[in-house]
Amino acid sequence: MNRDIVAQSIRVVGEDGEMLGVMSIEDALEKADALALDLVEISPNSDPPVCKILDYGKFKYQAQKKAAEARKKQKTVDVKEIKMRPSIERHDYDVKMRAINKFLDDGDKVKVTIRFRGREFLHQELGMQMLERVRGELEDKAKVEALPKMEGRQMVMVVAPR
Repeated sequence: MNRDIVAQSIRVVGEDGEMLGVMSIEDALEKADALALDLVEISPNSDPPVCKILDYGKFKYQAQKKAAEARKKQKTVDVKEIKMRPSIERHDYDVKMRAINKFLDDGDKVKVTIRFRGREFLHQELGMQMLERVRGELEDKAKVEALPKMEGRQMVMVVAPR
């Protein structure tokens, strides 16, 4: 910006967007000083570089507001976790499924964990059947991102919304 621009000749754009043409850096700085504005290099890689006469403080403020607006609009995807046991009762299972459906509706991924305690570990097929049941019930609403696998004493599956 201003005296930091190193090119000898630059293409200058006025504050209202009209093209002022190619001129020397000194002439462009004089025009910017006459308007009490700054000369800012917009496109340094073009030939000749493009500079614009504008209020640099206002330019930075508007860029900051635009970045904040973009951050506000983006959705972060969280991974929610639902824990179950292989011997879960029907009503408890239904409550967990409602929670999974709510998380998927909100656009979050869900990590379904089956925890084995004691001798339940010997019957891993029960956990696999339960995860297959969950997958079947969520077939139209979610896709399986990580197939069921054992991690220590628990079996884990990750589903994401379609």
